[in-house]
Amino acid sequence: MCLFTDSALPTSSTFTMGAFHPLNLFLFTLCLVAIAANAHNITAILEGFPDYSVYNSFLSQTKLADEINTRETITCLVLNNGAMSALTAKHPLSVVKNILSFHVLLDYYDPQKLHQISKGTTLTTTLYQTTGNAPGNLGFVNITDLQGGKVGFGSAIPGSKLDSSYIKSVKQIPYNISILEISAPIIAPGILTAPAPSTSDVNITGLLEKAGCKTFATLLISSGVLKTYESALDKGLTIFAPSDEAFKAAGLPDLSKLTNADQVSLLEYHASPDYKPKGTLKTTKDPVNTLATNGAGKFDLIVTTSGDSVTLHTGVGSSRVAEAVYDSPPFVIFTVDNVLLPSELFGKSPSPAPAPEPVSSPSPTPSVSPSPSPVSEAPSPLAASPPAPPTDAPSGSPADAPAGSSENSTSDNAAGHVSAPLFRTVVFTIFVAVVSSVLLS
Repeated sequence: MCLFTDSALPTSSTFTMGAFHPLNLFLFTLCLVAIAANAHNITAILEGFPDYSVYNSFLSQTKLADEINTRETITCLVLNNGAMSALTAKHPLSVVKNILSFHVLLDYYDPQKLHQISKGTTLTTTLYQTTGNAPGNLGFVNITDLQGGKVGFGSAIPGSKLDSSYIKSVKQIPYNISILEISAPIIAPGILTAPAPSTSDVNITGLLEKAGCKTFATLLISSGVLKTYESALDKGLTIFAPSDEAFKAAGLPDLSKLTNADQVSLLEYHASPDYKPKGTLKTTKDPVNTLATNGAGKFDLIVTTSGDSVTLHTGVGSSRVAEAVYDSPPFVIFTVDNVLLPSELFGKSPSPAPAPEPVSSPSPTPSVSPSPSPVSEAPSPLAASPPAPPTDAPSGSPADAPAGSSENSTSDNAAGHVSAPLFRTVVFTIFVAVVSSVLLS
């Protein structure tokens, strides 16, 4: 809630340095930061609509809810419990995730905009298109205004039918998130036949070698840690696999000097015993446990996010997380730019030897200090890689959907808000600081 009173707000005629008392500026900053820290929470919103409880449950199971919550502008096409139950009874979780991601549009559509589509039809991007598993237009949805109050939805692949139609509006937070009910699942060609191997069929080393992580795969086999990974698959596993180039990086400690037990800990440190796709990592605030975690705060990873870029911090160095090379619930493999070095193994650097005291010469010539003896240096931590370019969802308020046109008011959605990524808060804070300095100068 904003702390301004009417008397504290400057008007156009009083927009002077005096109008911005330091206390008012401080309150103004707090208000803007609070606005920047708000975002939607799809599961919290849908909890108020029991007709979509099955849909909501699978958003959590597939971790799609985390990805949806990181997007600033989005439309969710929801299915009622009957339609969802029929869908989930026939397909494994990995296929359900693909289908549901196809129902998340990376743009804002409310009822008014649906009926004001230019030329009556449009193609819009879905979350499925961002997975890398959707060649061509496979990840796009065709929205067509059929007139008479009807709107059809179908795959953007030529020849596809509009098998689903708009039923009603569920909730809108203009122009942040819109939730619309549709009559039936939108099925893209081939999406139901996507391979969904069981965990017993997953070839971890084969996937790693294909992703350019052959050195890491070899170490898993030789150390026996591969069996630890395989035994964790059923309950959920996230692997952070260093590329072959990461093992050639300058400054990397000599890993061959580690004891067998420490080598095992290092390799177990590169996996988390849970399914954490990128959307989940982006919303993670607590330390992430690894297979090496053996106590509170031991062998944990800290996650930070900037835009769409995710970075892991070990206490010794950091590494960017690349896109997933394999993602099929409950198992995901990411490549990372650097070998993750836990502070429990590499955090204690040897103290440098003190330089010798200068020795004065009795002769009249200037005294000369002997050269200091070489100082033993600890391996320098791996430098953090630059963040990957963010993949921005389409943003901006559509011109043909004025605020207040949705069937639900913005104020009704306060319960569905949570903290957003720190990045936006920092941007707003910097903006306010710049404005304040100009006004007070």
